[in-house]
Amino acid sequence: MDNYQQNVFPAYQGVLNDYLGRFNAGFRLDQVDSVNTRGGSACSYSVLINNAAVPHTADVGPSFRNTLSAGDRNALALAFFFASLEQDQQLAQKIVVIDDPMTSLDEHRSLTTVQEIRRLLPRVGQVIVLSHSKPFLCNLWEGANTADRSAIRLIRAAVGSTFSAWDVRQDCITEHDRRHELVTGYLQAANPAVERQVAAALRPILEAFARVAYPNTFQPGGLLGPFIGICEQRVNTPGQILRQADIVELRALLDYANLFHHDSNPAWAMQIINDQALVNYAQRTLAFTRR
Repeated sequence: MDNYQQNVFPAYQGVLNDYLGRFNAGFRLDQVDSVNTRGGSACSYSVLINNAAVPHTADVGPSFRNTLSAGDRNALALAFFFASLEQDQQLAQKIVVIDDPMTSLDEHRSLTTVQEIRRLLPRVGQVIVLSHSKPFLCNLWEGANTADRSAIRLIRAAVGSTFSAWDVRQDCITEHDRRHELVTGYLQAANPAVERQVAAALRPILEAFARVAYPNTFQPGGLLGPFIGICEQRVNTPGQILRQADIVELRALLDYANLFHHDSNPAWAMQIINDQALVNYAQRTLAFTRR
């Protein structure tokens, strides 16, 4: 047993530190060793921060509990979890359950967690992931094999709760995607019930386009009116943004779209909608934002 532990624990330390590196942790583990207790064999280790060893527990001074942030401790727990799976000789037959791994994780570690779970998929019998974070689950869902994945959500039912199928796509797509889908669907088949929503979607589509295409000029929270003014000032200059013909078209599209927004038309909710006009401006808006 002693010989086994002398070989296993150094290798385990190496695997743990590999995972900590992937999680971009600013610390590593050192002196990972076995400890025999009354309850059985346990593990002891030090946390190495800036080449200084911090003990796992200490009555006074720095220790694991008072040195690492909640995110660091969670990253360490995930590293232990994934490293332990590496040691399982029967992993291919196992069902791996991961319960809400996103607690206190920043964006980089969230992505790494998704990547590590994806690496597990072909190596285990099944992976079950529980989480409150829809963005995390959507990211995981998009990278899974469509034939093997399924999604379930827990919903309220009377005084209790129950399981139901979860339409992940509806939670994964952005508002910009929803607007495009709404407008495109209306162009394919007129639906009077959504025509006001379609009309109201045109300006946000134009704003999203300007924000992505011209980020230096159209800042977050900017308005298309002032943006068009800047474009007009720069026509035929080295800093030209849009051609004059494009400016004219964008202003025409904005004039129509503004009819259906409260900040530019107090009577926007009562504005009469003509299907032919709406179809025309919707087509032109999509064409303009495809440039």
